[in-house]
Amino acid sequence: MKRFASLYDALDASTSTRAKVEAMRAYFALTPPEDAAWAVYVLAGGKLRQAAPSRLLRETGARVAGLPDWLVDECYEAVGDLAETLALILPPPEADDDAPLHRWVDRLGALRAAAAGDKPALLESAWRALDARSRFLFNKLITGGLRVGVSRLLVTRALSSVAGVPAETIAQRLIGYLASDPARAGMSGTRYEALIAPPGEGERGLQPYPFFLAHPLQQAPAEALGDADDWLAEWKWDGIRGQLVRRADEAALWSRGEELVSERFPELMEAALTLPEGCVLDGEVLAWQDGAPLPFARLQTRITRKTVSRRLIDSVPVVFMAYDLLELDGQDLRPQPQWARRQKLEALLTASAHPRLLSSPLISGDWLALAGQRAQSRDRGVEGLMLKRRDAAYGVGRVKSDARGQWWKWKVDPWTVDAVLLYAQRGHGRRAGLYSDYTFAVWSVAADGSRTLVPFAKAYSGLTDAEMRAVDAFIKANTIERFGPVCSVRPELVFELGFEGLQASPRHKSGIAVRFPRMLRWRQDKPAAEADTLEALKALLSPEGSIPNG
Repeated sequence: MKRFASLYDALDASTSTRAKVEAMRAYFALTPPEDAAWAVYVLAGGKLRQAAPSRLLRETGARVAGLPDWLVDECYEAVGDLAETLALILPPPEADDDAPLHRWVDRLGALRAAAAGDKPALLESAWRALDARSRFLFNKLITGGLRVGVSRLLVTRALSSVAGVPAETIAQRLIGYLASDPARAGMSGTRYEALIAPPGEGERGLQPYPFFLAHPLQQAPAEALGDADDWLAEWKWDGIRGQLVRRADEAALWSRGEELVSERFPELMEAALTLPEGCVLDGEVLAWQDGAPLPFARLQTRITRKTVSRRLIDSVPVVFMAYDLLELDGQDLRPQPQWARRQKLEALLTASAHPRLLSSPLISGDWLALAGQRAQSRDRGVEGLMLKRRDAAYGVGRVKSDARGQWWKWKVDPWTVDAVLLYAQRGHGRRAGLYSDYTFAVWSVAADGSRTLVPFAKAYSGLTDAEMRAVDAFIKANTIERFGPVCSVRPELVFELGFEGLQASPRHKSGIAVRFPRMLRWRQDKPAAEADTLEALKALLSPEGSIPNG
């Protein structure tokens, strides 16, 4: 555990990508496979099933530290992270245990399987054997991800450097490595060795390729991207990004989050079996009816189901809108230019002619014509346009070089509303001690003309650090009531919120729910009385119960 703690410290102390990769490379080069297996899993974003509830951790920590519960809660509010809070308040260890990482993960498994009454003693035993740094990591493995500024891409680069295996191969293997439940599949040294082994024949199975991601386009395309003839344009669909894999007489559907979602869309699995062997499509799962997309809210009813009924399948029909072909006849097409992959995709889907496998139509024209098409996005139920360089290879993740070889998403401007800050809650991590998570309200106007503020959205992103400190100072000086970690605030501050969609929601007091709300600016020029109304928001709702997402 101490070696892993030293790696964590090195990663946490550096903002250099190169230094982080080198620290991981050095760790993996010297660490036994049994430990490296778990290090890869947690650093690349894998999460263990929670071994003990947060309340039990707080109560046990308070008892072992000899502190009252209220003081531990106050410390937690100040620190902003439960794992770190406990590591700081616990007494010095009684032993100096240097067992390897995988042994401590085994102890987590024992803690998870233990009866509720036995968990406090197991926690205390572990804490008394670990120093502060190792306690912190042990607690983090219980409570959630490490969040140490390491992406899966950086882990991939480090492993590629250690093993001498192409990063693309490591990235593809990591999808399956992280997708399986380690408590069931077992996270052994053998699995790690297979992860970094030289490429073998036929090893792909039903694994997808790492997804290539787009940058948001913030400038006029003529200025940022040059000649429109160098780009392919298509609609930016609002569905579930996925890869449809057809290999070895089977098919699989993977989401962009690299979750296997085949069972939720059985009709797409049937359609995939009509494709030739050794074929992988990249595209979007859409709720679709009468030749047009249905609101994303309809698709959500299928996303949340592990299994779906025939009634749900019939009421929310879906298609796979393909826009790229990554593999054909078992050949990896990703290095080929975008236009060539596109031609092969259209020929493939024309030959298949399956009604659930569609090709995302290309949109032609100069930048002015494309801007006109983009302006129609909401009427079409799409989010804007995708722009893909004609000669772009299919990369891994979000490439951060210049515009050449990239994908861009040219979304329509978000819907906006001016809302009043009504409640606030302290943040966590770097925002510990600051009120940074806000609840916003708009005015509801009664028949007699009286007005009340009705909460409708929460947001925590969009302000600069200086603005957040200023808002925090206002909240602390204008708190009305406290409800645990939440406080009500004198309703005076107005913010312009942006959001991507709106839908009717009987679960919310306001009767509506917004998608991806965030703060666009602090309206210091506007009094609270001039904020928007709930009636104005509801007027945006379409007959389907939602507006197209932009």
